[in-house]
Amino acid sequence: MNRTIYRTVNYSKTLITELMIPSYANFGGKIHGGTILSLMDKVAYACSAKHAGGYCVTASMNVVDFLAPVEVGDLVHLHASVNHVGTSSVTVGIRVEAESIITGEIRHTNSSYLTMVRLDATSKKAIPVPGLILETREDMRRFLEAMKRKELVQEYKANFKNTVDSLDLDHIEELLKDQNCQIQSA
Repeated sequence: MNRTIYRTVNYSKTLITELMIPSYANFGGKIHGGTILSLMDKVAYACSAKHAGGYCVTASMNVVDFLAPVEVGDLVHLHASVNHVGTSSVTVGIRVEAESIITGEIRHTNSSYLTMVRLDATSKKAIPVPGLILETREDMRRFLEAMKRKELVQEYKANFKNTVDSLDLDHIEELLKDQNCQIQSA
């Protein structure tokens, strides 16, 4: 793909709205978190594929904290926009809101960032995506935040690996002391 192609954030903004039905609910009567995650993946695909101009796959999903439950009968609105692009990747920011049809109340239930990678249809190898035109300060802020988030994730992975590698497993019982677990030796 020619890297001289650039697209605006607005070009690929995507909104998906879906009615939450009883078959999406868990035993507590709330919508399964997995249902919401699946919808988030769907809207991230639609948004990234539009920006990229082709097939994209999910590479990663940032932390998802559920802030409020979603009820049967709610409309769930998933707002997606491209926040950042790399060479072959597109980072999509998603805001999920639940709307009560009865009261009109809108609740922010969660937000997350999914990184999608553009693949060539034949070779299935990563290929370049268009650049991103930043038209507003908000677009610029989101782009910079995505850059920082990526940097922090890389630091976390390195720190976690170093921490795990340095665990003193010869004293594992001592490390697990005062934890909510029970050791049964074989």
